Amino acid sequence: MKHLTPKQAWDYLQANPEALFVDVRMEIEYMYVGHPPGVVHIAWYEYPDMQPAPDRFAQQVLREAGSTGRPVLLLCRSGKRTLPAGETLEAAGFTEVINVLHGFEGDLDARFHRNTVNGWRFDGLPWEQL
Repeated sequence: MKHLTPKQAWDYLQANPEALFVDVRMEIEYMYVGHPPGVVHIAWYEYPDMQPAPDRFAQQVLREAGSTGRPVLLLCRSGKRTLPAGETLEAAGFTEVINVLHGFEGDLDARFHRNTVNGWRFDGLPWEQL
């Protein structure tokens, strides 16, 4: 699995428009916290179970990607959920899986706030919100 900062991931997406960009957060995070435009939402786990379903996830990504040879970039809140999600895709045969470091909201700061240290929004990259 490759690891790119949000800015590197944005540049990669601009240079590789065929890549599939997947947001693995829960639906409520995707809808109300915001998300990059054009990202496909496929949750790694969902409320109320809060348990990953790796086979379901890999099948949904494959259905969206069309083949395991298509590059897939994964984004979550802070870059933690994308690691097991990416490992699942690699085990399912995906050949180019990219983790977006720091995720959409980034790491916690000393006051336990996000969006102040790093992440997609912190870097000023495009995003939208309902």
